[in-house]
Amino acid sequence: MADIQGTYDRLFIAVPNALADMLDAGDAGGSVAVFVDGEPVVDVWGGFTDADRAVPWERDTIVNVFSVTKTMTALCALILVDRGQLDPDAPVARYWPEFAAEGKEKVLVRHLLSHTAGLPDWDGPVDELYDWPAATSRLAARATRWEPGTAAGYHSLTQGFLVGEVVRRVTGRSVGDFLAAEVTGPLGADFHIGLPPEHDHRAAPSIPPTGKDEEYSASAPGNPTGSEAGNGVRVRDGNSTAWRRAQIPAASGYGNARSVALVQSVLACGGEVGGVRLLSRAGCDRAFEEQFDGDDRVLGMPMRWGLGYGLFGTTYGWGGWGGSLMMLEPDSRMVVAYVTNQMREPAEDTRGMEIVTAAYEGLQGLRV
Repeated sequence: MADIQGTYDRLFIAVPNALADMLDAGDAGGSVAVFVDGEPVVDVWGGFTDADRAVPWERDTIVNVFSVTKTMTALCALILVDRGQLDPDAPVARYWPEFAAEGKEKVLVRHLLSHTAGLPDWDGPVDELYDWPAATSRLAARATRWEPGTAAGYHSLTQGFLVGEVVRRVTGRSVGDFLAAEVTGPLGADFHIGLPPEHDHRAAPSIPPTGKDEEYSASAPGNPTGSEAGNGVRVRDGNSTAWRRAQIPAASGYGNARSVALVQSVLACGGEVGGVRLLSRAGCDRAFEEQFDGDDRVLGMPMRWGLGYGLFGTTYGWGGWGGSLMMLEPDSRMVVAYVTNQMREPAEDTRGMEIVTAAYEGLQGLRV
């Protein structure tokens, strides 16, 4: 059986056992955290950071969580909304005047957060993702694909630039800088958008699915022709130095399960964790107000979207390319986070939900 490191409440033993089963089945490495009431009841890790299984996964190993990053970017915007600095019902052009080009005057801030803005496609080269002014200027010059608010289509790369530029216009700081100063710094969370070079040595590279190489690229079920769900981003790109350094707020966040669960516990616990208050309770509830319920044009599946989070019954969260996942449930004040460097094909990947199911087993015992 795989060697699992870390600590856990015995009621939650199914969680480290689930991680061990995944490693025994061939995964390289990963970490899992379950927080209840803002405190860890599971904080475990295991396996290796490299495809050769030579470098052990350590307590402070971090990895690119891809689209789990969206939940961090959304939290930054929600904090600004809660402070009265950002109005979700305002036109984006109020904060970003150039955005009004091509008839986008009616795109609202809430449309950006809920994937209903009609700008899901990244039509630029991958290298332009590393150039913030170029990427945001490209999106500002685009026309929408549908009337904003009338349909949803997962904005897998574009959402981060769209929300991030609004954050920058409001605060004068990039998303990564705002997150560090206002969220992860106060909480002591090891999560980064725009990874400084001093952390490179502990960043585990993504490992393609079995039978694939680093040319393996992102895709989504139901991907329309030309949609950014098949955006040309390869494992090779995600493992590059340029990707780590860039602020791609929809996809280039680095952290471990502990840091993801700690940050998102803010929403699960009514806005305050460890004596640090980042949101009011009303500000937390706002994240889970339904913005869309129907078929997502890019994902090709039914989706409910809140303000920056996928809505799944009483749980909220999102996952990332390759398998990382974050789910939170305010009713139980619980957050479950799973991060991994071992990719699997999306249609075959149930690991995150297996971890969530295992966490609920422990929660039932805890509440008895």
